[in-house]
Amino acid sequence: MNDRRRLAAIVWSVLVSQVFLYPGLEDTVAALGGDGDILAGTWFLVAEFGAFVVCAVLWGVVSDALGRRTPLVALGAAGGAASYVAVSLVPRTGLGFGTVLLLRVVGGAFTIGAFSLSVTMLMDLSGGHGRNMGAAGTAIGLGAALGSVVGGQLASLDPLAPLYGGAALLAGAAALALTIPDRSPGDGLPFDALLDRVYRRPTLLVPYAFGYIDRLTAGFFALTGVAYFRETFGIDAAQAGITLGLFFVPFAVCQYHVGALSDRIGRFLPVVVGSMLYGVTIVAVGLAPGYAVAAALMVVVGVCGAFVSPTTMALVTDVVPASERGVAMGGFNVFGSLGMLSGFLVGGVVTELYGYFPAFVAVGGLELAIAVVASRSVRRITTDQGRSTAR
Repeated sequence: MNDRRRLAAIVWSVLVSQVFLYPGLEDTVAALGGDGDILAGTWFLVAEFGAFVVCAVLWGVVSDALGRRTPLVALGAAGGAASYVAVSLVPRTGLGFGTVLLLRVVGGAFTIGAFSLSVTMLMDLSGGHGRNMGAAGTAIGLGAALGSVVGGQLASLDPLAPLYGGAALLAGAAALALTIPDRSPGDGLPFDALLDRVYRRPTLLVPYAFGYIDRLTAGFFALTGVAYFRETFGIDAAQAGITLGLFFVPFAVCQYHVGALSDRIGRFLPVVVGSMLYGVTIVAVGLAPGYAVAAALMVVVGVCGAFVSPTTMALVTDVVPASERGVAMGGFNVFGSLGMLSGFLVGGVVTELYGYFPAFVAVGGLELAIAVVASRSVRRITTDQGRSTAR
């Protein structure tokens, strides 16, 4: 197994461990002492992603400053595995749901290190930024696809089984990380120098903004989308997991090829046009007259989403030099985690106040809006990058 595949396997493991929990979230939260309603599930997810927001850049800064990534990836994955085990043991201790949320924060602080830095290690490889980020995107999509399908099955057997499975995968990821050579460039830079250099690159805000909205849609489908399918069409956790898989499988399969294609044709069309199509198809899911149509549209949503994810990550790699990739990707994951949080909250609040279809319109509309507003900036970045490459 080459290094690209090993790193992709780590990214995949982190995503599987997360998504295991989504299809049967209500049942898992209830087993852990929560109320089992959408609000308790929201806090369960928000606790982890709040830690992602706080810690993603910190891991990147540390890795760039030390000039090391491999041991940090292993530490992050091992800490995440331990937190999953600890969460599963809370019902036996009688400590209550507040302890679960605290452990979710601790676990999130570790897990984001494994995720963000393994993606950064992919950025460090040769072979084309689009291709490397396509590998990361494929791992993300396949992880989410398998996690959604298997997670629903596990939750049907035992509401705590997704936690056990997640812990095992993260432990394996920690061991795998230690077999990968560390290619972090240079001997590291001081913390203040790193932060100052990224601060002086406002063009990073463009891929960050796209990453924020794209992850918002993922958060929306993970919580509100699952609730929509279960309530509207009367399906169980296992079927809800399969339905999410209809999105994530094409989302995963297409990304590597889209990333490689963007190395040849540029990022503009995949990012901007892909975002527009993605927004339209999200709204279409909320209009579906029956389950079969909605499920088929989820496949289309996955294909459209696959054009956006790897190319926005590749834009980050295009903008920064190798010595600043850790903190730059950490920043991307901060915005992405904020997007997931927003997706949970926007979906839940809009659905509670106005219903499911307005929630689909709000989220799809945001995807369309970012494509229109940022299209000139994306063209400017890709044009400047082309000139730089030519020189």
